[in-house]
Amino acid sequence: MDRRLERLERELMLVARCSVLTPRERKGQATDAQDPTARPTTQRDTGTPSGADSCTPIRLDRSGYLLLSRLDAEGAMTIGQLADALQLDVSTVNRQTGALLRAGLVERIPDPEGGLARKLRVTPRGADRMAAERTCRQTDLSRLLESWTPEDVARFEDVLTRFNREVERQEGRAWPRETDEAASAPE
Repeated sequence: MDRRLERLERELMLVARCSVLTPRERKGQATDAQDPTARPTTQRDTGTPSGADSCTPIRLDRSGYLLLSRLDAEGAMTIGQLADALQLDVSTVNRQTGALLRAGLVERIPDPEGGLARKLRVTPRGADRMAAERTCRQTDLSRLLESWTPEDVARFEDVLTRFNREVERQEGRAWPRETDEAASAPE
């Protein structure tokens, strides 16, 4: 079991660095000056020239996509709530959400429940950018798994979901998901 855990730990580390799923800005690549959360798509990222197929030429960075996804799934949240949900330092989330605010992808709103802290919510522009990014990531993932059988993809999804739910259970921080019935519907 020790050798198996060593291999599993290494494979999880390699998933975390996967540029297909988590595009990163590389040294020397310019981003959109109006959007500090953006980065260009390059041939190295997807195997296709910038702007080809349905993917936009400007991609969201990993933190922007994660924050927008959480706000989209859960609704308006304070910076403190986001920091807790993502297990990050408040100053880190403040910096990351600042970039989203400057880009017009989120906005500050009064707490709908009347609390003192202002909350962040996704703007229509942010929802559009997140949807475009999700499409790019799904397209990239489809290319990556094109030689897999549908059964292998389903098995991988099941095991990965089980793993993530166990992590969330142990940490006491569940990620909002579709209901199990909707998530298990055939594709």
